[in-house]
Amino acid sequence: MAILDWMMPGIDGIDICRRIRSLQPDPYRYVLLLSAKDDKQDVVQGFEAGADDYLTKPFDVDELHARVRAGKRILELQNELIRARESLRFEALHDHLTGVWNRGAVLNLRQRKVQRRQRSGEALGVIMADVDHFKNINDSYGHLVGDAVLAEVARRLTASVRGYDSVGRYGGEEFLVIVPGCDPKGLVVSAERLRCVIAESPIDSASGPIPVTLSVGLVSVGVGNSEPVEHVALVQAADSALYRAKAGRRNRVEIAELKTAAE
Repeated sequence: MAILDWMMPGIDGIDICRRIRSLQPDPYRYVLLLSAKDDKQDVVQGFEAGADDYLTKPFDVDELHARVRAGKRILELQNELIRARESLRFEALHDHLTGVWNRGAVLNLRQRKVQRRQRSGEALGVIMADVDHFKNINDSYGHLVGDAVLAEVARRLTASVRGYDSVGRYGGEEFLVIVPGCDPKGLVVSAERLRCVIAESPIDSASGPIPVTLSVGLVSVGVGNSEPVEHVALVQAADSALYRAKAGRRNRVEIAELKTAAE
């Protein structure tokens, strides 16, 4: 909240109002303009410049306090609306169980990263990970324990990637990780790290510790490769590699060969 006098040295309150309204709208700045000018046109000019309230001088101190309290209520209501909006935005983009990106959001991120790669030529990797024998966990311990296992897997995956990598829940017990700027050899190292961070220690649950492993499929487009790549093809290739890992002994990493659109 800003309480401004109309007449001030250097810059007047009207100009400050206009500058405030030219800034980003969030957070909102509530402006109370004070002035000895009480002509109706002056009041209109003050509101058109962006003032939220207008008080003529000399003013009663109690009235000023009342107007400040009214402005405070408006700001508090606005803060509640901002919190509600951000909560809805988060829910729209994140999986409610695990807190990572949901399917739609992570696929959108994949598309954007592919488009960026085609402009910059940087390396890009996609990792698909599936919790091994997850149905057995649900059948043996119940869905609440299964949910806890998924949440902990997501937490470990998120803690084990770089800040600019993206982890999303692709569906069920499958997770998709978008890894920009990582060459094929580095991507294999990253995938092995994710596999190990799940397998190295059981997940604590209400039913006791539960051993969990991941099957992982990955695909990479190397740095400097300017061939166009369909963003859908990346996920399909990683998914094919994942199924090879599951068809084997599981708890392993398989690498896919990616064909470019030119091929």
